[in-house]
Amino acid sequence: MAAKANIVIDQGADFSTSITVTDDAGDAVNLTGYTGSGQIRKHFTSNTAINFDVFFASPRTSGVVSISLDRSTTSSIEAGRYVYDVEITNAANTRSRLVEGIATITPEVTR
Repeated sequence: MAAKANIVIDQGADFSTSITVTDDAGDAVNLTGYTGSGQIRKHFTSNTAINFDVFFASPRTSGVVSISLDRSTTSSIEAGRYVYDVEITNAANTRSRLVEGIATITPEVTR
């Protein structure tokens, strides 16, 4: 089951955050061979998505996945409330959802 975490993204600013993937014993999961993806949508059924850039920390045995959006991307997102999730897929093509929640885009004043 995915962790629940709400995030706040400032419109017009660079955004990044990290997720540490652990097993039931609390040890970091070796993410060698994994790929990742994540999206923001206005609502679950929306056809329009904004893709996160997903990176794995080195060494991948640290279990750390980072997601980011650059300021040109956040500038193009209308302020408001959205849904998001981040998933990873292993070499056997098994997909796991790491985190999901509400992404709040706060409006930019300084342009």
